[in-house]
Amino acid sequence: MKWVAQLPYYKIQREIKDGEQRSFPCNRLMYLYKDRIVTRHREFPIKDILDMSYRSMGDTGGMFYLHTSKGVYAYLVECDPESFIHTFKEQQMNKIERPDRP
Repeated sequence: MKWVAQLPYYKIQREIKDGEQRSFPCNRLMYLYKDRIVTRHREFPIKDILDMSYRSMGDTGGMFYLHTSKGVYAYLVECDPESFIHTFKEQQMNKIERPDRP
């Protein structure tokens, strides 16, 4: 199944080398499918997703929050995830307007 939206995010990786701690960003992608959201290490069924939100931090990026029935997951983003959130909400509205019938 093809994804319907994607959102770039990053995680700060830390390593200790030669007694010195170094930090560097590790770029990743989050994918929205019709039935789930997939990140590098997690998969969330759409039925478990309650909401999405975003809080900007400074001039570049902010925190994207995925509100689920099992808790809130935060992801660092460099761009405004408005398009990703809009696609998710539009997809949810289409399900309400046209529920699948067996």
